[in-house]
This record gives sequence, C-alpha cells and structure tokens, in this order.
Amino acid sequence: MTYLFKDNFKIFTNLAGKTAMNYYKVTLTQDERDYLISITRSGTHGAKKVIHALILLNVDRGQYSMSNQTNEDVSKILKIGMRTIDRVKRRFVEEGLEAALKMAPTSRMYDKLVDGDMEAHLVALACGEAPEGYARWSLRLLADKMVELQYADQISYETVRRTLKKTNLSLGI
Repeated sequence: MTYLFKDNFKIFTNLAGKTAMNYYKVTLTQDERDYLISITRSGTHGAKKVIHALILLNVDRGQYSMSNQTNEDVSKILKIGMRTIDRVKRRFVEEGLEAALKMAPTSRMYDKLVDGDMEAHLVALACGEAPEGYARWSLRLLADKMVELQYADQISYETVRRTLKKTNLSLGI
C-alpha cells in the first residue's frame, strides 16, 4: 500500500495502483477553532451545525489542536456514524468551513399529488354541505369523497389537511 499526499488529504492506493480510499486531514486555524467553540457553547444554532462543529474540533490535526482522537473515538463520544465524520471532513477540506457546517442539499424529488385543479375541487367540497348523517366534514370524509368522485386515485387525510391549511381553510374544528 502506498500513500500519495495532496494538500490536506492522503490517498491510499492498493497494490494494483487503484485508489482505495481518501483520508482527509482537518487542520483548523485559531480563528476557525474559536468560531467552532462559540457555536458549541451558545444555544442559538441547530443541532446538526453543533454536531458538525464538534466533529471538526475533535478531528483537528492542526497546530492549535488540543486532542489527538481517532474517528472511532469521536464516533463513540458523539454517538454518530463513521460516515458522517468522513463526510464532514471531506466537505471541510474540499469546500471550506461554512460548507462543512451547513446541511447538504437533498437530491430527493417529491411529486406533487395535489395540483391547482384538485385543490379547487377539495376546497369546493369542504365548503359544501356535509354528507347526510354528519354535522360537518372530517379530513377522512373529504379524502374518501375525493377518491369516490375520482378526483384522485388515492389521497390521505394528511394530504387533505396540508392542502386545506395551505389555503387557510378551516373545517371549524
């Protein structure tokens, strides 16, 4: 196994010469350490940001580092996975301090179930008379009626609730 050094990370290569894994070395300046310590000591930041700050402080290998902990030690102390530590270290080395503290944007795409036409039908139905035997519409009744009238193949009462909330329509509950 050989090592190739580039800036702040080490690349491990196997005997065949193919890259096996990257080892990112976090080196913080005194100003960065002070900033991260202030994040961990004040209660005004999100939990992920605080955890990422703690990760960076614990894996620091710079001249201002106070500890020499391994990823395994940090993982046990903070009760987080090794991959989280690796991701935070990689983002710090490749993109900088602010990028390492932010949440990574998700690539997940959500399909909208309720479009404008279906929303209009739902609002009209909710504003109309309740079915016979009921004093008023419930979310489940509205969801069942939307399927019965074939406005949707299936729709949950939670989707009905979110749609009505978005339109500021109350069922009087």
